[in-house]
Parts: sequence; C-alpha cells; structure tokens
Amino acid sequence: MHQWTSLLLTTTLAVLPLSACGDSGSAPPAQPGAGGQPSGRLATVLSRGKLVCGVSGELPGFSFVGADGKYSGLDVEVCRAIAAALFDNPDAVEFRNLNAKERFTAVQTGEVDILSRNTTYTLSRDTSVGLDFAPIVFFDGQGIMVKKSSGIKTLADLKGKSICIQTGTTTEQNLTDQMRKRGIAYTPVVFEDVNTTFATYAEGRCDGVTADRSQLISRRTTLPNPADNVILEEVLSKEPLAPAVAGGDSAWADTVRWTIYALMEAEELGLTQKTVTEQSGSTDPTIKRFLGTEGDLGKGMGLTNDFALRAIKHVGNYGEIYDRNLGPQTALNLPRGQNNLWTKGGLLFSPPFR
Repeated sequence: MHQWTSLLLTTTLAVLPLSACGDSGSAPPAQPGAGGQPSGRLATVLSRGKLVCGVSGELPGFSFVGADGKYSGLDVEVCRAIAAALFDNPDAVEFRNLNAKERFTAVQTGEVDILSRNTTYTLSRDTSVGLDFAPIVFFDGQGIMVKKSSGIKTLADLKGKSICIQTGTTTEQNLTDQMRKRGIAYTPVVFEDVNTTFATYAEGRCDGVTADRSQLISRRTTLPNPADNVILEEVLSKEPLAPAVAGGDSAWADTVRWTIYALMEAEELGLTQKTVTEQSGSTDPTIKRFLGTEGDLGKGMGLTNDFALRAIKHVGNYGEIYDRNLGPQTALNLPRGQNNLWTKGGLLFSPPFR
C-alpha cells in the first residue's frame, strides 16, 4: 500500500505543474467564465450595440417581412429574445434575408452574428461546415405537397412524376435517398430561390413540391387556393431546426444557447411576459437563480445576471412565442406535438439553471 501511495503522490506532483502553467502560446483564450469579461463575438456584438441576425424573411410563422416592413415569426423572435438579453431591448436587431445557398457563408464570414433560419441540425453542418448549433427550437420532418385533384396519395404514386425542390437544403438529398430506397423514378426540378420553387409548383409545372412539413403548411397559406393542396402523410426524414453561430467561439455560443434555453425554462416555471417582473420577487430559489436576483449565472457568461428576465419580459416564454406565430389563433394552426415541453409529452427540455 505504501508503494502505491508514493506512486500516486509522485504522479500527482508531476501532473500539477503542467495544468498550472503550460505554454502561454498554446493556452486557450480566456472566456467569460474566468472573470465575466466578454470576448470574441459577444464583445463585438455588445460594442456594436445591436445583433445582426440572418433569417429567411419569406416563411410565414417562422420569419416573414410584412407589408409594413416588420419582421415576424418564431425564428425572428429568437433573435429578439437574444437582443433583449443583451441590451434589454428586443428591437436592437438588424435582420438580413438569406437564401438557403448563401446562409452558411454569411455565418462563416461574420456577416451575421447568428443564423436563425429554419436550418436543420446535421452532423456535417456541425463539423465540416463549421457551425455551432444552439438548442433545437422546432422539431420537424420533410414532406411532399401535391394538388388534391392529382389523385396522388403516397410516394409510390409519384413514380414518373416531377417534384420541385430548393437546392442547398437537406430536402434534396433526403428525397433522393427515399425514392432510391423505394425504387421510385422521378424527375427533380431544382431551384435556388424558394419563391421560384413554390411558384413553379403553383403554376402546375411540377406534380409536387417537397420541403419541411412546417414550411409546406406555411407556404400553402400563400397559394391562390390553399385548400386545393394536400400534404402527404408520409414523413421522409427528421428535421430538427435550430439557430447556429460560427464554430470556435464558446462564449458567444453559450450566450445564444442559454438565452434559448431560458425561453423553454420560463415556460416550465410558469413565468410569462406579463408576470415575470412581478415574479422576480419570488422567494423560490430556483426562480431567484433563473431571474438573476440570486447568484451570478449571467456574470459567468459576460452578461447581466437578469439576462433571462430581460428576454422573458420583452418576448415571453417559448409557449407564448409559439402560440403567437404558429398556434391555434394563427393561419398555420400547428399543434405543438413534439414541440411541447418534456413535461407535457414533447421534446423541449432545458438543462438546469444552476
């Protein structure tokens, strides 16, 4: 036993200098957790005084520019929540419309601080494309929409038919894989622009159009006769949609990640846009930590301790955001389903705020 103790002590002493002082040239940059000082993209955004957010701008319910020039949608409100957390002002955001092909370059070059644009979280995008994904804000799946009069009921009925697709998306590869697996020959009609994709379908120049099911439901509301179009029951893929930032900047990724988690956690805690300020006086330790009246969770990221309170006060919790943009009182009327909290049978789950 004495020999093992000596060996352990010797090994420990040998390791300690390495962890304490190492080569300064290879040490990782200091992050807010080591003193609360903003760095990297977080420091840039705070210095600039506004968030630059890349969106679609053409998808009702997610990101859409109205006739009055104002942006609305779930993806838009995610950016407003981050701006509120940073600046106590949900309007401190500049939105930039990006198509599917140019969106990743805009993040990589720093043109936008965050991409909040119905983007599927995949392995290759998380690695070789160089993105860091935030929490999933909408669980979706790919579908196909056809004209009700076509008589098409299943994928098999699309044999020999043409299908409109937007390039630069996961839908193109997914459709190829699914049709190849089933041995169904079809003609892809590919476009870069989403408006052209759906306009071509509306004009009857392709027999069907494929996209995320939520996008199909959204786009159907903009067609001349929405009721004349049906979405096939078959789901072709998993499409977890999440915001993303450039890889390699953990401080900025943490800011985005935990602000989005705050929207989910607030709903679970029963904190709403109307009640959160009053509830900041709660004696519940969980709520006190979450809203920043106790502890230094925000300071550890380089933010104010009330960053979550700011976001909820200005934008609301996830459920409120969902209902405003996608819920039963909207034209989309999307049931929450798997986009509900884990406590209600859904998949939304926030790690603890502690």
